[in-house]
Amino acid sequence: MLRGFEPDPSILRVGRDYYIATSTFEWYPGVRLHHSRDLANWQPVGGALRTLEQLDLRGVPDSGGIWAPGLSHADGLFYLVYTVVDHYAEGWKDLANYVVTAPSIEGPWSEPAYLHGRGWDPSLFHDGDGDGRSWLLNMIYDWRPDRPGFAGIEIQEYDRQARTLLGEPRKIFAGTEAGVTEGPTLYRRDGWYYLVVAEGGTGVEHQVTVARSAELFGPYQPDPGGSALTAKRDPTLPFQKAGHGSLVQTPAGEWYMAHLLARPYWQAGVGRSILGRETAIQPVEWSADGWPRVPGAVPRAEVPVAEAAVTEIAVTEAEPEGGPGAVSSAPDFAADWSTLRRPASPDWIRTGHEVLIRGGQSPAGRRAPSLLAHRVTSLQCSLSARVAFEPGSPDDLAGIAAYYNTRNWHYSYVTAGDDGTPQIAALSRVAGKLTVHTGRKNVERGERVALSAELDGAILRFEPLGIEVDATTLSDEHADEFADGVVRTYGFTGAMLGLWVIDLSGSGGVACFDRVCYRALNLTTAHAKPSV
Repeated sequence: MLRGFEPDPSILRVGRDYYIATSTFEWYPGVRLHHSRDLANWQPVGGALRTLEQLDLRGVPDSGGIWAPGLSHADGLFYLVYTVVDHYAEGWKDLANYVVTAPSIEGPWSEPAYLHGRGWDPSLFHDGDGDGRSWLLNMIYDWRPDRPGFAGIEIQEYDRQARTLLGEPRKIFAGTEAGVTEGPTLYRRDGWYYLVVAEGGTGVEHQVTVARSAELFGPYQPDPGGSALTAKRDPTLPFQKAGHGSLVQTPAGEWYMAHLLARPYWQAGVGRSILGRETAIQPVEWSADGWPRVPGAVPRAEVPVAEAAVTEIAVTEAEPEGGPGAVSSAPDFAADWSTLRRPASPDWIRTGHEVLIRGGQSPAGRRAPSLLAHRVTSLQCSLSARVAFEPGSPDDLAGIAAYYNTRNWHYSYVTAGDDGTPQIAALSRVAGKLTVHTGRKNVERGERVALSAELDGAILRFEPLGIEVDATTLSDEHADEFADGVVRTYGFTGAMLGLWVIDLSGSGGVACFDRVCYRALNLTTAHAKPSV
């Protein structure tokens, strides 16, 4: 599986190679890509959208930005369609859908071509068994308060040569009584068109629904056997929120479904998804009457080998703190690390023997923060680093953060006291409320300060201060905020551990990090399941 914040998978096979694209929301690079030869072992390729010209996330809300990409292949090119959400609260949606292409999954990816702004979760269907034409599918959003916001699935022809839409969109599916119909993908097999959609919302009621039609434009009839995959009927399953599926066929003719899920940490009967929504793969069997179904219609749990997975980004002369087996990433850290709301560029971040980060906006800033982060992939993990920093005032901060969004994070950092003495301090923001932790530690000016954040289930511990905080505040469920039944903030991402430098005075200070090591342990699939 793809562990940590890796939702909305779109799976594709080209020859012997399998690829998955996942949502990235407010993080760069936009749209994470993964490669496998066996559907079991996946390697990150990095992100497709790396520049401001391809993707501008400045100012997007928490859990805005890139929603649900669709990956496909035709005419020797990879096609990637995706939604960029600029606003989603208070009943309104400001969004746009785009398409980019590349001759290789590694790129280079083209400049984006605009498609439309009527809804989200786009995908392309190339009718290779038919007339060879291509079709764009997406959910339809209706903003009117007296109408259902999720208004069904539409289809419109896409001209691959002109990179534009043709004709008018046609609604082909209204959805089932489960509601919240989105995430469409289309397949053709044995004379039938199969429409796979997500329904029930991306929470505990989530499910995969399959409908089919003999004609491209419908009518599409749902599988009479019910949902193809869901966890909503059994809260004891280690995998919850199963939905948003897409299908792939192996060269041997076997079928599989990639789908999102959550592995909640259960505390006092409440599940908190600190890891965010992740990606798993299930086998698919075709019924005698031609319906694709996951056996049992529930997600199966896997138990991988419990060994450490280490990522090192600063190449040190001495052996890295991760010890033997630590892996050094490429200097651009594109495969495993992400930056918040702005792409990595030399004007604010540089990597190599050390990682240099120039301070950015405040934690509430949504245009130019300076945060480099790694997805939390296990409930037992840590991030450690040494930082050399010369704070001129309390307005200069550099350290290690455990981050969910602008309203939920924890931060241990080097700053200056009122008298200019460098010191280590800690700060938290939970549901928008700022808390300064007691206990500071003075350090010598010019000293390289060792910092770490260690996650152990629901406890997050910062060293060397020894401060412990509630890690469940970095979960999807905690991040969701509603006012009078209307969404204020979605929790669609997942917890991140990262290097954060804040410059509140515009002094231009730069922090130097070395021995940066993310370590994940105990890669299990279940976390204290509730008993019923």
